[in-house]
Amino acid sequence: MSGNHNGSLSKALLLVEAAANSGVQCLKLQTYRADTLTLDGREAEFVISDPKSLWKGRSLHDLYEEAHTPWEWHEPIMKRAQEHGMICFSSPFDESAVDFLEALNVPAYKIGSFECTHLPLLEKVAATGKPVILSTGMATVAEIDQAVRTLRANGCVEFALLKCTSTYPSSPENSNLLTLPHLRELFGCEVGISDHTLGIGVSIASVALGGTIIEKHFTLARADGGVDSAFSMEPQEMKALVEESEKAWLALGKIRYGPTQAEKVAATRRRSLYIAEDLEEGAVLTEKTLRCVRPGLGLNPEYYKLVLGRKINRYAKKGTPLTWDLILR
Repeated sequence: MSGNHNGSLSKALLLVEAAANSGVQCLKLQTYRADTLTLDGREAEFVISDPKSLWKGRSLHDLYEEAHTPWEWHEPIMKRAQEHGMICFSSPFDESAVDFLEALNVPAYKIGSFECTHLPLLEKVAATGKPVILSTGMATVAEIDQAVRTLRANGCVEFALLKCTSTYPSSPENSNLLTLPHLRELFGCEVGISDHTLGIGVSIASVALGGTIIEKHFTLARADGGVDSAFSMEPQEMKALVEESEKAWLALGKIRYGPTQAEKVAATRRRSLYIAEDLEEGAVLTEKTLRCVRPGLGLNPEYYKLVLGRKINRYAKKGTPLTWDLILR
């Protein structure tokens, strides 16, 4: 949900319902206060200066003050999500947020990319013993390793790593999804993507590379504005992502060759050997009287040259599939 509630609890609850109707399994909040993330400073380093940023010219404190989800909203939002059958949890950004979320008995935690190196926070979250999803945007292999070691050393057993590109929005060419199987191999965990690209193509591709988690920002309508709306999914797009990612997951299947049970009928559409003219007993099979055609109920085409010149042992009508018992021995 991020800050797409635009400061309205009623809108936040509508977002919950729209997410449920889109078919998503989980809803994630963000738990912080502006004062726990940054200082209320106006010096250059506290103001976003990147000319490509959606938030150019905004002070960090003002931006976080606008984007944060009031803590008193968490319980009604989580309750509404549960009523709609969704798992609801949050990204804490400091230790006090973890204490607050523990009081709400959240089932899991998400750590955002910018907190990947915040080891005291990782220690606090890991100590709850609950599953953790960790985004790895910008992190080096050494930093990810340090984060994973911290989680494991402090009691976290179940965790997953998300490939993330920390630009908003991000581009497909900067997504580097081939990292996913490498992450899985290196750290022995589930992997996925925190996707800030527009559309659903990158997310679907992540499934083909073994991703089992997709995180996307969600809004009722990008036209509503809001701090994250420009790169957020609308309900009909989220519904398409849910449906198409499920298809991609099912399509992976397993390594298999040969016909599936569903293809058995289609096997008759292969070619096979057929009598092409009415033939009397003792007639010789020639290129004119024997054809390789559909359906596939006769001998396999591989036997075509072997049976040419052979005689048949009884009358055969045009359209008779050639079988071994029809050939004179």
